[in-house]
Amino acid sequence: MTDVAAIILAAGLSRRMGTNNKLLLPVGGIPMIRHVVMQYRSALSGPITVVTGHEAPRVTAALEDLEVDCAFHAGFEQGQQTSVAFGLSKCPDAEVVLIGLGDQPYLRAEDITTLVEAHHNAAPNKISIPALDGTRGTPIAVPRALRPRLTADPSRPGCMRFTRDNPQLVQRHGLTARGFYCDVDTPDAYALVSNEEDALS
Repeated sequence: MTDVAAIILAAGLSRRMGTNNKLLLPVGGIPMIRHVVMQYRSALSGPITVVTGHEAPRVTAALEDLEVDCAFHAGFEQGQQTSVAFGLSKCPDAEVVLIGLGDQPYLRAEDITTLVEAHHNAAPNKISIPALDGTRGTPIAVPRALRPRLTADPSRPGCMRFTRDNPQLVQRHGLTARGFYCDVDTPDAYALVSNEEDALS
């Protein structure tokens, strides 16, 4: 998929995980952020931008030798939506940009491919969101024409508010893959991942 770019958010403070940076915890024998980025790299041939913040040098080091661009967001403590806006400012132009999270260890390359195909086969001029039983998933797929609108209001940047305020520009896809809906925020959530590590390697 040559004209699909991705932004992966990896800037947060990881407060609910305690003293550990969740993105550096092992999944399948490698740091979680590396595991996640490798799934995107396997699915996409376009540019991947990883937005870093908290412990940026360590996160960047975990991605050594992967074909990605790491962009440090100095204002990462201001919240995830500012990281989305920053990522959009750094990500190269593409027909579609995926915006995802760095703590989704169950997300697979084939899930990413399925989302992109669903987006193209439906209404490619709308934002595509995985959704299942009322649960919203990530990544989301943003078409080129709508990308500037996510940052048009600097007081309300990002995709969450935009998609809620503009439902006519959103399409939801009933994708069932677990990876879209599971992220890792707490030690208990990571313990579940650790118990399934053989399946993720």
